[in-house]
Formats: sequence, structure tokens, C-alpha cells
Amino acid sequence: MVFHLALLPFLIIHCLTACTSQAAPPPTPTIVPTNTPQSRNTPLPSVTSLQEGVNKDAEAFFDIGTDYLEKGDLNRAITEFDHAIQRDPNHAISYNSRGVTYAALGEYERAIADYDHAIQLKPDYAEAYCNRGLAYAEQGNVGQAIADYDKAIQIDPNLAQAYYNRGNAYAMKGDLDRAIVDYNEAIQLNPNYVNAYGNRGLTYARKGDFDRAIADCDKVIQLDTEDAESYKSRGIIYAWKGDLDRAIIDFNKAIQLNPNDAEAYTNRGKALALRGDLTQALNDYSKAIQFEPNYADAYHNRGLVYSYNGDFDKAIDDYTKVIQINPQAALAFFNRGNAYYQQGDYQKAIADYSQAIQLEPQNARAYIERGIAYFDQGDYKKAIADYDRAIQIDPQDPQAYMERGITYSLKGERVKAIADLDKAIQIAPKYAIAYYNRGLEYHDLGNNEKARSDLEMALKLGLPPNLEAEALKHLQQLPS
Repeated sequence: MVFHLALLPFLIIHCLTACTSQAAPPPTPTIVPTNTPQSRNTPLPSVTSLQEGVNKDAEAFFDIGTDYLEKGDLNRAITEFDHAIQRDPNHAISYNSRGVTYAALGEYERAIADYDHAIQLKPDYAEAYCNRGLAYAEQGNVGQAIADYDKAIQIDPNLAQAYYNRGNAYAMKGDLDRAIVDYNEAIQLNPNYVNAYGNRGLTYARKGDFDRAIADCDKVIQLDTEDAESYKSRGIIYAWKGDLDRAIIDFNKAIQLNPNDAEAYTNRGKALALRGDLTQALNDYSKAIQFEPNYADAYHNRGLVYSYNGDFDKAIDDYTKVIQINPQAALAFFNRGNAYYQQGDYQKAIADYSQAIQLEPQNARAYIERGIAYFDQGDYKKAIADYDRAIQIDPQDPQAYMERGITYSLKGERVKAIADLDKAIQIAPKYAIAYYNRGLEYHDLGNNEKARSDLEMALKLGLPPNLEAEALKHLQQLPS
């Protein structure tokens, strides 16, 4: 009896708060970001005149527009800035503020055009460079954004927001050390810069420096005790650190401050699930969905818990909902494939794994799982092809070698089988199931000494109860 390992559902935690790029996960718990959280970037609408002798009518309209902008009435703000520019076409401050307003509406091309005009009128306008950098960053043009922040800092070395936003841009590029340097500079210039502490903390977390990350979150909370986002951030970092109890305390506080926050419920659900409180986790995911009916992450994680509980029909319903919300959700196809596999519906499982591979061609895990499904259908050729591809993508994945070794065994190619099982054990010396399967190979080849050694090692390392019984039975069959 050979044994291969199907991937069990796993739980997801991802950063939902103020950072500029996806957080890199530590090994436990598994963290798979599914979206890019919004960064707390700082636009700089000017609130004072830039030049003497300005048109008073233009100033009056500018002041009214600024008031509307601060109140969030963006369309009326644009109208007033339009009037100011009509009264004075050289009113750089109105171009800058109208650009900020367009950016707030997501109209980045118009925003950039206004910042261009403001800079043309006033080449030393540091705030306009900084704001144009933000617009470029929102468009994904991080290099141009950094160039604009560089220029803003060159003009005004004390502009804390420029350092902060450049730090965000470096974080987006994955240059975490330079990001931290810029956050440090922003904090030195403004010791109460809440967002700089928050994003520096999340950058420390990405580097695995959880103590510094938590210290920064503590500072944010000290500066603003009513900021629910900061409690969520610290909760996530505690979860990454493995301190689930303290993570849950922080998520509780975030929910207390904002009782309708679907993300806080979802993150608390993840922490509860990782702690083994699956019923409470399901309640939190369902609560999140109640507040945000199209919240794909809540459906996905609820589906994972349903899968773990063996309720595959409900799991499939939740994964299907995720796919309806986001047809590019490769992980939802993958996990739905796992659920179909557990139901014995190998064709649907293969179809979903194939879709996951189409969306993420470098997904070695999807190739392995599809290979197992082909194996169970008796299509060893396709199974081996998938394991080959998985190994090509990730030559250090021991399961791919083990699964291929099992398949070679059933094809009668025992030399290849043992070579693959040797490789799996070389990569993962405590891989009990690989020892178990290699022990069976040696048993069938009549090499009783090696069979005994491998089966005993498998038992020592720990096998599932059914395999433990099989290993003991084979050992009893071996001659003394």
C-alpha cells in the first residue's frame, strides 16, 4: 500500500492595513496576501499663498475650494479651483490643489497634468513634485514617483511627507532597508508622524523583525488610541509572530472601535481558526460577509474551514462565490479543486487545478495536486509529466519527488522510484511518509534490512494512524 499526501486546506492571513506592498509571510502561519492594501500616503494641498500680489478673486475661490476639499465635497472643490484658475491662469496653488482633488477621485492623468502645470509655473514647488509622485505611484510608475520625491527633497530637505512617501515607494519595490531609512527620516522631522510609524512597523514585519514592528504599532496606538486600523495592524503582526491570543485581543479592540469592519472580523476569524476555534472562526467570517457581501477573502477563508471540517459542498459554494467575485482568483480554483478531489470528483478537480495553473503557471503545488488526481485516475503518464513540471519549478519540493517515486513504483520502474524517494528524504530528512514508501519499495525488492530501517524510521518520525498500522504490519512480516 503506497501513500501519497494530498494538500490539506490551509489558512490565510494577509495585511489589510497601511502598507504599500504585500507583506512577505513567515513560515507559520501561512500568509497569502490576496490584495494590495491602501498605503497611507500623504497628499499636500497647499493652504497658503505662494506668491505676493496674487489675484484676490482667485484667492477667494481657492479658499472656498480648499474648504470643500477638506470636507470631502470633491466635485464642488474642483468647480471652485476651476474658477480660481479662470481668474488667474498663473495660480500654481490652485493647479496643485485641483490635482490633489482629481487624485482623490482616482483621475490620476488629470491630476498629473495639473501638477505639471503647477511645476511649470513654480519650478521650486516641492509639494507639487511630492503630489505628482503620489499620482505616479498610484499608476504603478514607482520609478517616476521616486524621481519626483527626490526632487521634492532636493528643494525642501525638511519635507517629512516626501521622505515618507518615498519610503512607501521603496517598500513597493521591495527595497525594505531604504524604505526604513526614509521612514526614520520622516519620523525624525515629525516625531508624531503616525503613518510613518505604522508603515515602518509593517516594513519591519516584512523583514521578520516582529518586535520592532510591534513597537512601532505601540507608538501609533499611543499617538491615536482610537485608530482601529492600528489595532488591526498590530493584531496581524502578533499573528505572524505566532502570538494568536494577543492578535485576537487586538482584533477585538478594532471591532469594538469599528463594529462594522469586515476586515477585522475576517482577520480575527483567521486567528481563531489557526488557534483551532473553528466554530468561532466560521461565525466571524459569516459576520464579515454580512457587512460586506462581496468580500472574497471572507468567503475563501470560510471555505477553508468548511473543507477542514469535511463539509466540502459548503466549501465549494464559498470558493465558487470567490471566483464569481474575482475570476482571476487562482487560489480559489486551487482550493476548490482540492474540495472536488476530496469528494472523489477527479475530473472537476483536474479542471480547477488546470485553471489555477493557467492563472499562475509557476504554481508548483497545483501541478503536484493535479498529478495526484491523474494518478488516482490511473493516468500515470500525465501524473509524471505534472510532477516533472513541479520539480522544474521548485527543485526543492520533496513531495513532488515522493509522488513521482510512487508513480514510478506502480509502473514497475523501481530504480527510478527509489531514486526519487532518496531525493525526497535528502531534501526533507524527517519526511516520515517518504521513509514509509521507500520501506515498502525495499520490502517488495526483498531488501529486508533496508525495509526494516525505513519503516522503523517512519514510525519514529510519526505516521498517520492508518499508516502506522500498515507499517507495523509490514515490520511483522519481515524475518527477524
